[in-house]
Amino acid sequence: MNKKVFKLKFCRLCKGKNIIAVLDLGKTALANSFLKKNQLSSKELFFPLGLNFCPNCGQLQTSHVVNPELMFRNYVWVSSTSSVTRDHFIEYAKTAFTKLKMKKGDFVVEMGSNDGVLLKPFKELGAKVLGIDPARNVARRTTLGGIETLPYFFDSKIAKKVAKKYGKAKLISGNNVFAHIHDLDEIVNGVKFLLDKNGVFVIEFPYLMDFVEKNLFDLVYHEHLSYLAIAPLSLFFKKHGMEIFDILKTPVHGGSVRLFVQKIGDDYKIGKSVKKFIEFEKKKKLDVLQTYVDYSKSIEDNKKKLINILTDIKKDGKKIIAFGAPAKGNTLLTYFNITTNILDYIVDDSEYKHNLYTPGTHIPIYSPDRLKVDKPDYVFMLAWNFADDLMKRLKEFKKNGGKFIIPVPKPHII
Repeated sequence: MNKKVFKLKFCRLCKGKNIIAVLDLGKTALANSFLKKNQLSSKELFFPLGLNFCPNCGQLQTSHVVNPELMFRNYVWVSSTSSVTRDHFIEYAKTAFTKLKMKKGDFVVEMGSNDGVLLKPFKELGAKVLGIDPARNVARRTTLGGIETLPYFFDSKIAKKVAKKYGKAKLISGNNVFAHIHDLDEIVNGVKFLLDKNGVFVIEFPYLMDFVEKNLFDLVYHEHLSYLAIAPLSLFFKKHGMEIFDILKTPVHGGSVRLFVQKIGDDYKIGKSVKKFIEFEKKKKLDVLQTYVDYSKSIEDNKKKLINILTDIKKDGKKIIAFGAPAKGNTLLTYFNITTNILDYIVDDSEYKHNLYTPGTHIPIYSPDRLKVDKPDYVFMLAWNFADDLMKRLKEFKKNGGKFIIPVPKPHII
């Protein structure tokens, strides 16, 4: 891909060309392109960001595709930063081992493996593991830490090289990565080649149902190309000779699903969960355009409510800081035009983000240690998916009269 960005004129799942714009977030900087202080005066890259709906299969996807080399080669999101995330992936590995009757020595490959937060518990359970991640900086550190990680984008060519050198895989996983990929046909071709007989492809992603019902618009950013539901994915996999045979609901990222996929003809029986999810999506009209028209309106309503809350607090002379500098937070900050006029600064647990600035809005990011000496009146939860955990950590802040601002599903103060 030579262009920096292009407008997508068809559905990436069914190739239908009758796609309809349902949400326009204007132009935003790349959500993970955090800035150093000496970069603040340099020109930033801004790209169009919106959502299009495919009435043919029900797929929801971003309006434009940004060159992945710009987004993923040097990445600052490190999964193991959060204890909630670590615990989630320990459960993930244990569940897979039990459910799929895995044994020691089984080969597990993860695309978009980041810092190996999932592969570590798989390795501890006795699996042979390999990570594949295009972020060279993260892949290098992870390999040095004991989880071999190849610094590439996963595709059919890499799949063939891995199969030749390491053998076929019992399990291939893609967590919060399947929705990040434009050419999903190429990915599935690679997966099919690399999977052993009765091998399983496991993917986990934020669920479209939760995205709509909880107004999670801040999950829209350039990395997240697709907003996935079971019905369109089921049709897509069948086109490639694969089938979803089970689905688990998980709480991460505001509500996610974990899909277990096999090659048609393999031995796993299709569970009742697949039909149940598809019927529920039909009942909730996830395949109907009006659902997304209504969704877009609710986002605008929430924007007005949140801006009113924040401006009223500032008029009273109160100090607001934010906790968490996730990629999704930058969508919210940019679309709502929240800068240092509202937030004094942001704190985040990831040391890789300390002393950097948010893309587009240029809000400084510090260590949470700053809260030990500073005394803000309000903490705005940009990392709302970890709000419960964070509020427990900040119980002294709450005890001393501090309050929390939660942006979704509707803006409110705790």
